[in-house]
Amino acid sequence: MTTVPALDRYRTPAYRRLMAAARRLLERNNGQLTGTIGLTSPTDDERHAIIGITGTHRGNDVRRITLPVTALDTSVRNVTGLPLREVLEQLGGPLRFRGTERARLEQARTTLHAQAAASPLHDKHPWFRQWLDTLAAGGALTSLVNKEETHLLGQAVRVLEYLDARPAGAPPVMLPALADAITGDTKALNPGRGTLPTLVLRALALARSIPLASGAEARRELWDSFDVIVDDLASRVLVLNLPAAGQGLGQWLTDAAHYATPFHITLHQLITLPITVHLETVYACENPAVLRRAAGELGTHSPPLICTEGRPSTAFHRLARQVIAGGGTLRYHGDFDWPGIEMTNHLRTRYQAQPWHMTAADYLGGVRADHDHTQLSGKAQDTAWDPELATVMQQENRAVYEEAVADTLLDRWSHGPR
Repeated sequence: MTTVPALDRYRTPAYRRLMAAARRLLERNNGQLTGTIGLTSPTDDERHAIIGITGTHRGNDVRRITLPVTALDTSVRNVTGLPLREVLEQLGGPLRFRGTERARLEQARTTLHAQAAASPLHDKHPWFRQWLDTLAAGGALTSLVNKEETHLLGQAVRVLEYLDARPAGAPPVMLPALADAITGDTKALNPGRGTLPTLVLRALALARSIPLASGAEARRELWDSFDVIVDDLASRVLVLNLPAAGQGLGQWLTDAAHYATPFHITLHQLITLPITVHLETVYACENPAVLRRAAGELGTHSPPLICTEGRPSTAFHRLARQVIAGGGTLRYHGDFDWPGIEMTNHLRTRYQAQPWHMTAADYLGGVRADHDHTQLSGKAQDTAWDPELATVMQQENRAVYEEAVADTLLDRWSHGPR
């Protein structure tokens, strides 16, 4: 017969579930030996073990056996010379007292919230208070405590304080420089660097009363709205026949317009070489193929044109603001699909852009002219400038992309009013 060492006895199948039940009870009771533990559908080995502990016979037809935890503690002491709690910790590590942990977590959350609320921004801006409340309600503060990252909230608050304190007209700051000034790490606010950039962007979105959108360009645009530049070379906008005033970039754009040469403007150029645009009307399109045809077929007779090249970039938005600031009007044409309509609505809201040849009649003309259509996908959008457009798009359930109606656009640019 093999002799089982004292502690190893409690690692065997006969005791494994019983000791697990005892651990759960003690963790709930903050280590107090009160209450009972039990096993449902015990095996023969488990039943015999409990009989040995209690001295009370239990038949093999019993469905559940319970016993006072004090009885198990007494038995364990007799076998090992150690109290039940110490044996449980030797078998499975330190006990976690849930009540104490909850109290400690709540205290840490309260302290963290209070530290952030001590910022001058708390009394100054409703969006800051909403941000803190959202973090508390959504579990972000709990996550920071559990991950031992509470310092990140303080860093986020300091970023927000820095941006709020910047004087009007101050030159833009590069994201790495901002990160270095606050954290000592130039990459701390980069996408994918964990919690800190997410905390800050959530606050900035609330400050601008916009949803926090996903995607690199949306993040760049949000930062840019606070004069923080993420990547001033990657963000660019394509233009045609857009003369402007200003040394450097303004001169280049004016020269390019003389030759009807398409010109890519980077965000870096717009920041370092400021321009002013004084044009009554500037057209905007979504697809660069349309601008390319306008350059090739209309040349200098093409109206001023800027192209989003898909979703508008930060550079596009900065240039659009220059057009509006100069007293100009944006006229926009994009794809007849739900994302294209959503973009049109966005530009209407942000710049009071006028949808151009984007009526129900224009859409139906495109459907008739091109039979190679894909079905619409995504969420249907309102078309307040022409409510019938949304109706017929849902009825036809076909997308009409801008390049498919380029002939019509060029003809109207050539013969229609500017």
